[in-house]
Amino acid sequence: MRLTDCHNFADFRRLASRRLPGPIFHYIDGAADDEVTYRRNTEAYEQVDLVPNVLNGVDSVDMSVEVMGQKLAVPLYCAPTALQRLFHHEGERAVAKAATKFGTMFGVSSLATVTVEEIAKLAPGPKMFQFYFHKDRGLNDALLERARAANFNVMALTVDTITGGNRERDLRTGFTSPPRLSLQSAWSFATHPAWAWNFFTKEKFDMPHLSSHVEQGTNVAVSVGEYFSSMLDPTMSWKDAEKLCSQWNGQFALKGIMSVEDAKRAVDIGCTGIMVSNHGGRQLDGSRAPFDQLAEICDAVGDKVDVICEGGIQRGTHVLKALSVGAKACSGGRLYLYALGAAGQKGVERALEKIHVEIERDMKLMGITNLSELSRKNLRWRTP
Repeated sequence: MRLTDCHNFADFRRLASRRLPGPIFHYIDGAADDEVTYRRNTEAYEQVDLVPNVLNGVDSVDMSVEVMGQKLAVPLYCAPTALQRLFHHEGERAVAKAATKFGTMFGVSSLATVTVEEIAKLAPGPKMFQFYFHKDRGLNDALLERARAANFNVMALTVDTITGGNRERDLRTGFTSPPRLSLQSAWSFATHPAWAWNFFTKEKFDMPHLSSHVEQGTNVAVSVGEYFSSMLDPTMSWKDAEKLCSQWNGQFALKGIMSVEDAKRAVDIGCTGIMVSNHGGRQLDGSRAPFDQLAEICDAVGDKVDVICEGGIQRGTHVLKALSVGAKACSGGRLYLYALGAAGQKGVERALEKIHVEIERDMKLMGITNLSELSRKNLRWRTP
């Protein structure tokens, strides 16, 4: 199977499964507990049907949106994800360049493997920094100031990682950052020589935003769940979020909002955006899917804050359904991570191109030329 054989989300996933060692692939692919919520994140979109209109003249369509003050050419951006140089040696560099090519926003994690300073040079377009609130207040201050100095446009505080989720696939495969050599992992690395050659012979793996403050994740191998549980601050509160929002003094979002009550509080502390997200089903299994919660959150605060739907998106129609409910835009991680693991920058570009073409085609098939024409009038929920 080659990159040219990839035409959709499932194809990129299949190619990534062949090119990545087992522990690395299953870190991307896995979720918490029984992975019920992970599956529901996509299944939720299948419970709603689109109702198209015809004879509207759709020779040219406008897919652009404005989200948290950022003009995007498409209503979908690359959500921040950690550890990208584990998946491909190009890592965040590849995703930054691909996102810039398609005129959309790129999110960079606190747990990134390339610095915000380098990303700022590579990607002149809209950029989001994902903030993890650590016990080390000096580290927190350093993260904020580096993102500000690098002229990142949006700060997103992740609020659903107060402790690590139970990611049982990682326990079975022995996944850690950096990878820990064992008989099992060594065999997996040896049977994927291209990945192993690039990982072990190119620049040393590092999480440069963190490594000057903590050893875990760079010099001391830990799972992501262990990192969240030991290094992030479980006392983080609304007061902390409000203070960080004030310190940033710019476009600020909370990532991981799932209830109306929390959405309203986000507005009260000054947020300009909220990301309706359950961390890709990797934290609380059995929780609601973002799309299932989207309508009530949009009804409550959609006129006061930009609402982003994040999770489970695999098709252009999923994006149109979320926007019809009331989201300003959508975001996703796995939709480009599989492509990154499969083929680096070329893979990410192909994945973004495919979803771009899908959204454009689906708008025409819906009979609309502008995303503002979408509403719940063009949706029908299936009855159980």
